Amino acid sequence: MPLLSTRGAGSAKGFGLTSGGATPIDVDFLVVSGGGGGGSRIGGGGGAGGMTVSFPGGSKKTLEKGTPYSINVGGGGGAAPNSSSQGTDGTASSFASSQPTVQTTGGGGGGSENTRPARPGGSGGGSGAQSNNPGTGGSGTPGEGNNGGNGVGDNACAIWTAGGGGKSNAGEAGQPGVRNGNGGQGMNSSITGSGVDYAGGGGGGAHGSPSNTPGSGGAGGGGAGSPESGSPQATAGQANTGGGGGGGGGPEPSGAGGGSGIVVIRGPAKSIFTVTPGTNTVSTAPNGDKVATFTVTGTIKHG
Repeated sequence: MPLLSTRGAGSAKGFGLTSGGATPIDVDFLVVSGGGGGGSRIGGGGGAGGMTVSFPGGSKKTLEKGTPYSINVGGGGGAAPNSSSQGTDGTASSFASSQPTVQTTGGGGGGSENTRPARPGGSGGGSGAQSNNPGTGGSGTPGEGNNGGNGVGDNACAIWTAGGGGKSNAGEAGQPGVRNGNGGQGMNSSITGSGVDYAGGGGGGAHGSPSNTPGSGGAGGGGAGSPESGSPQATAGQANTGGGGGGGGGPEPSGAGGGSGIVVIRGPAKSIFTVTPGTNTVSTAPNGDKVATFTVTGTIKHG
């Protein structure tokens, strides 16, 4: 009988054919790192975690029969540790196959009023700003994401923060007299069998009028920035999307943390996947392909 699945928090789960049919297989992959945290006190949005995907039509990786391969799922960066500092960076996700490891870079933390330049990352964080002192967005990693936006500050104490970068485009710069910068848009992937957006940047936090409209998070799990009052709070990047966290408003509200990453491995119908730990899953795509989805660090074995 084919092994379809087993249950239990500590168990491995398999899905596929009998072991007699196991041969090396070529697989597609999605690797998204954790998003960066938003900056606090007039803070920029966190950058999205770096994203790379081979499906459809990209270069595949090989899984040998019976060999366990490690999968690392990166965590989201934290909110800024004090009232005027950058958010912290997300951590890397990776997939070790028979070829060189596929790894992406954690999203960069957003800047703040007093620590304006944002952090680089898979996508860079959005900058905070200060009166008459603009800030610079963090740089993104080529092929993984985009730069964060620049903050704007004038000599009349008007300040506009920026959004963190996303997979599809850069974070938006502060928009003087309009609103704070939106997070960059993520990218949609159907590797799991249905379309899902990943790696959106966080929106910038607000300070004063007329810039009291916070930036929105980008599609793909990016969190929204906070208004000046801090109510509602900045929102965190969505778990297992690599979205960046929203920036904090002024004068004191903190930013929010980035969303954790995700790794997905998709093989042909003949694949015999076993994954650990049991919180990770194996499913079947509409065309019969086997799909292993990792929301936490673990291993995958074929055969």
